[in-house]
Amino acid sequence: MHLLIAAAGSGSRMGASCNKLLLQLAGRPVLAWTLDAVSAADSIEWVGIVGQPFDKSSVTKLTADFPKPVKWINGGNTRQESVQLGLASLPPNAKHILIHDGARCLVEPMLINRCAEVVASGNAVIAATPLIDTVKRVDNKGFIIDTPERSQLWAAQTPQGFIVSELKEGHAQALKNGWAVTDDASLYERLGWPVRVLESAPSNIKVTTPFDLIVAEAILSRR
Repeated sequence: MHLLIAAAGSGSRMGASCNKLLLQLAGRPVLAWTLDAVSAADSIEWVGIVGQPFDKSSVTKLTADFPKPVKWINGGNTRQESVQLGLASLPPNAKHILIHDGARCLVEPMLINRCAEVVASGNAVIAATPLIDTVKRVDNKGFIIDTPERSQLWAAQTPQGFIVSELKEGHAQALKNGWAVTDDASLYERLGWPVRVLESAPSNIKVTTPFDLIVAEAILSRR
């Protein structure tokens, strides 16, 4: 199974002057923890890291002793563009792909393997967790519109897995129609293609803010 790590983000919401994936978490860069999980996932045979050119040197140092083939891929201005560039850089034999946010550094190898198994069976899949909070839809003036049924709401995570040819077609349709999406499963939704949800742990958080770093360090200390 081939896997792309989306690593082209900034540290703006973190209040950092560098890529948040290079910030220290329990004594190591955030991305190092992500790479540990990918390395331990038996299903993964090739890894592409999609990032900004100015981060290449720092990131490639982290993969110097990585036990699987790793390719650096220059990313784009958005996550969507970065994934398109990542897909274009896959080896010719890649039939299935997992896409994982580098900032989800607490992902467990077993979740990666479970997602890979679903994709290998021919189904698109996303890791997600059921929402436990009551959610309100709010208008642009700050007033509640309604309360969606919580039992049908899930928080999307990564890995997300797809058949390569299908995902490339989805991105081609997005370019043609001017669609802007925040994750790849949204392309499938636009096209009416099915995507399976695979339940994952709430601990599979995306490190985005300083508070997330505190939570992530607490989780790591208990592992």
